[in-house]
Amino acid sequence: MIVRILGVGQFRLDEVHHAAANAVDERVQAAYDAEDEAAFHAAVEELAALIQRDGTPLPVEEFVGSDAVVPGPDTTLEEAHQLLSPEGLIPG
Repeated sequence: MIVRILGVGQFRLDEVHHAAANAVDERVQAAYDAEDEAAFHAAVEELAALIQRDGTPLPVEEFVGSDAVVPGPDTTLEEAHQLLSPEGLIPG
């Protein structure tokens, strides 16, 4: 799976780490649904950190479509509305 973190870049996330990303993504979705801006930002930051730590960065010159897009840390709940699907940020 290819995940883009807005403002950071793209990462290849293998199946082993996909489950961990989904668990954090559930917290992103729950904070979004509760309109809890602080919890939303904390969960997005945790998700981005996990992807950057466990994913493999793609070279900037490699153009690959993303399977998922994670917002940057300064994304508002309103802006996140355009990124979230019923499955959250990371498709199951």
